[in-house]
Amino acid sequence: MSTPTEAVRGKLMADNEEYERLHEEHARYATELERLAAKPFLSEKEKLEEVRLKKIKLRLKDQMAALRKTGKTAA
Repeated sequence: MSTPTEAVRGKLMADNEEYERLHEEHARYATELERLAAKPFLSEKEKLEEVRLKKIKLRLKDQMAALRKTGKTAA
């Protein structure tokens, strides 16, 4: 049984190109962060990259949440 939020998310994934694009980008950044997290230690450059990726990922999540909140289904 899906929750109302999951139902809206599923509809947006099917009907809204912007939401789908944001979701794909979010997943791509999550994968990159997982790659960095798997390293035993990070260089200073990698630490900065990790912070940058986390900020971008959060921004994308906020944008997806805004689309869910409005229930926007038009592309």
